[in-house]
Amino acid sequence: MKRKIASTLALAVANLLLAPMLQAQESEFPRTEYGHPDLQGTYTFRTLTPLNRPTELADKATLTVEEAEEWAAFENRRQNRDLIIDSVGGAGYPPGVISYNEFWYERGVETIADRRTSLIYDPPNGRLPQMNAAGLERRALVAENRRLSLGPEARTLADRCLMSNGAGPPMVPGAYNNNMQLVQTEDHIMILNEMIHRARIIRLDSEHHTRQIKWDGDSVAHWEGDTLVVHTQDFYYYQTARGASSSMRVTERFTRVDENTLDYDFTVEDPETWDVSWSAKVPMRRTDMPIYEYACHEGNHGLAGILAGWRRYEAMGMNGDGTPIALESPSE
Repeated sequence: MKRKIASTLALAVANLLLAPMLQAQESEFPRTEYGHPDLQGTYTFRTLTPLNRPTELADKATLTVEEAEEWAAFENRRQNRDLIIDSVGGAGYPPGVISYNEFWYERGVETIADRRTSLIYDPPNGRLPQMNAAGLERRALVAENRRLSLGPEARTLADRCLMSNGAGPPMVPGAYNNNMQLVQTEDHIMILNEMIHRARIIRLDSEHHTRQIKWDGDSVAHWEGDTLVVHTQDFYYYQTARGASSSMRVTERFTRVDENTLDYDFTVEDPETWDVSWSAKVPMRRTDMPIYEYACHEGNHGLAGILAGWRRYEAMGMNGDGTPIALESPSE
């Protein structure tokens, strides 16, 4: 009898100790009615931390607190469009008319919390791998098509308002519209990216469908513990700024790390572009701001203006960027 009473008391004490821990876990990581971790919400992934580690920081994977503050101040000043003189250029812009003023940018004002010097963590140098021969050949072809601009298909997918390099997959911070909304149902995930108003409908499935090839590939997802893993392949395009081919495969991992933050970690594999894979990660922070419409549509007036301007320059004996067309050497 004494043993039974002691066991009952021990069990009761254990329940009292474990109950707060279980409640804390449930409150910290709420679940949907289907039993999956609830990742739903609107998030921003803007940051000053670049995708590629700057060459001047080649041997420095992380910054100190003081260095991060100094870097943020420097970058905010360097990228401020209101401080760029049109006739001189700067921050990647050549001399001429600067696109927008600073009001319209939303690139973030600080580095990520762990103060890494790049979002890429593999390769260890924090930079995209060197392109292989196939990737370089394809990049040259795309660049030549863009230079000639013989029709809409020769321009970039961003010009055509079909895809954006930041909208993903993978999602990479850019100059603005670094926001996404995630919605879950029993058997689907929806990721709406503010940039180019892309909405990916992702099946909780193990099999890819190729009946209809999509611009942003075919995505399927599964759960590995409390991490949502999304695999995307079978892309329709090959014109990303990073030069990937339509054979690219992207693996994205979404893990809730606290009440307001998702850890977004992705790996890109594309043997037709790089001989090795590369991986990056960026925190996604919950925001109470809505996702706004990005009113950019295929066939917009801007694309017609680009092509018209190109033809006008050609008629004046110039390339589309205003430089003189080089004369061909006479054949001997």
